[in-house]
Amino acid sequence: MSFDNKKVPIQYSCYFTRSSAGEQFVPEHAISLIVSGDLELNDGKSISKFKSGDLYFCRRNSLMKYTKYPPEGGEFRSISIFFDQESLRNFSMEFGYTSEKQESSPAFLQLPSTSLLHAYMSSLKGFEAIFQQKNDPELIALKQKEAVLLLLKSDPKIGNILFDFSEPGKIDLEAFMARNYHFNVALNKFAYLTGRSLSTFKRDFEKIFHTTPSKWLLKRRLQEAYYLIKEQQKMASEIYLSLGFEDLSHFSYTFKKQFGTAPSYI
Repeated sequence: MSFDNKKVPIQYSCYFTRSSAGEQFVPEHAISLIVSGDLELNDGKSISKFKSGDLYFCRRNSLMKYTKYPPEGGEFRSISIFFDQESLRNFSMEFGYTSEKQESSPAFLQLPSTSLLHAYMSSLKGFEAIFQQKNDPELIALKQKEAVLLLLKSDPKIGNILFDFSEPGKIDLEAFMARNYHFNVALNKFAYLTGRSLSTFKRDFEKIFHTTPSKWLLKRRLQEAYYLIKEQQKMASEIYLSLGFEDLSHFSYTFKKQFGTAPSYI
């Protein structure tokens, strides 16, 4: 699962080794079936684990971290269908579905393994070669539409989520950043999720924190790293990704620059 639906809305994922890297902003709603292996999802509030055969729904405009675990001697495999806003608007007009109210829900929901949708997602394994070629948009659009119908049959309340086309409203910036500083996403994503333009986000941020977002994020992540290493006896290699650093060498360099010593000597 790459959370990147710009190429094709139906994607197949395959990993031979443990993977915990990837884009952490989920731009569109998605459903995924774990074909083999295990998956751990973390939205900063809760952690859920899914195993082979599990089906789950992922809500758009979510921040997410994930770790894929291949089975012993095998590979992690999954099938995902993404639902972009334009397709859902067209579906809404064609079938008359609307959002009756704003539905609060976690970033991800497990769906019934006994549903028709689960059987349908399993059937898509036979279309992998066709979809990987990306040269049959009509078939892909049809399969995407069928998935929406079955998803609504599986859980009608999800319609309130799928057909809510509103953008994020302006929220408490300080509280949001305190919860989500460890997600490694661009500032424009943070701005969008707090209901602000990038320029307004930066202006509001400096009024609250008296520094720039980039400086604050780096300092906050390093403070958490120091605590985890010193008080929780964590290794730098265990925590740098979870705190929003892209590679271990950069983390070690910035840590030493901030605290005057390498993480291994704390």
